[in-house]
Amino acid sequence: MTRAVGVDLGERRIGIAVSDSGGVLASPYGVVERSGDPERDRRALADIVADVGGEVVVVGLPLSLSGAAGPAARAAADEAVALGSIVGVPVETFDERLTTVEAARRRRERATGAGAPRGGVSARRSGRRPRGAAAREGIDAEAAAVMLGAWLEAQSR
Repeated sequence: MTRAVGVDLGERRIGIAVSDSGGVLASPYGVVERSGDPERDRRALADIVADVGGEVVVVGLPLSLSGAAGPAARAAADEAVALGSIVGVPVETFDERLTTVEAARRRRERATGAGAPRGGVSARRSGRRPRGAAAREGIDAEAAAVMLGAWLEAQSR
């Protein structure tokens, strides 16, 4: 396997996730705030791919629940093509349906301590629960990690 970079294209932020070098585990990496200049945003993504040693980029494809490609999916596919022209590694798209829902569920579980070891301190009790922009940024990167994790799993089959 190779190191993969997952990209969740949002209107305001682009969530980024990165796999381990073995291509097994996907982790949230961060976000790129949209600048209003698509070329500048693509260069920022290309810089991240180079910095982490990405060998493939996986762009989330927001299909409808029925699996149909609407305007958002077509825009993501177009963005993947444009990104592929500057990033220097292969760029693929992958179904990202419900990734934000799953990311929010995971964050809620962590924040409430659900699934945490007995005696652990939850983020809520510790006072470190992200709010506002920090929470939204975390969701964007987490959604990218959910999507990338599903892509990694599909690759291993």
